[in-house]
Amino acid sequence: MNYSGSSNEKAVAAGELNRTHIGLTVGFQANETTVVFGRVGAIAKTDGQVFVALDGVAGAGHIQNEFGLPPEQNVYVQPDLLTSTETTIKDVFTKVSESFKGSGQKSEPDQPGQPGM
Repeated sequence: MNYSGSSNEKAVAAGELNRTHIGLTVGFQANETTVVFGRVGAIAKTDGQVFVALDGVAGAGHIQNEFGLPPEQNVYVQPDLLTSTETTIKDVFTKVSESFKGSGQKSEPDQPGQPGM
């Protein structure tokens, strides 16, 4: 089995995980035969490994809740909808603002009406 994420997931090296990833949904290859999906509950780093603990898994039968990963291994993170939406809104606002600024520079100031028109 070789998990490489889905089209809506972003690849992040395990060594790059940080507190901003807590609470996000992830998927990763735990070993040759197991792909794991869950919500990040905690991240711990040592010199040679990154430990990812999944939230809400403890006591769930035979499902492991902590995984040690090499820092270079990719973990596939689903985007946080609120952050993604906020970023999209900011991007659109920036484009609209630039558009208005650009159109304001191109237009000529109002000309007073000419007599007889």
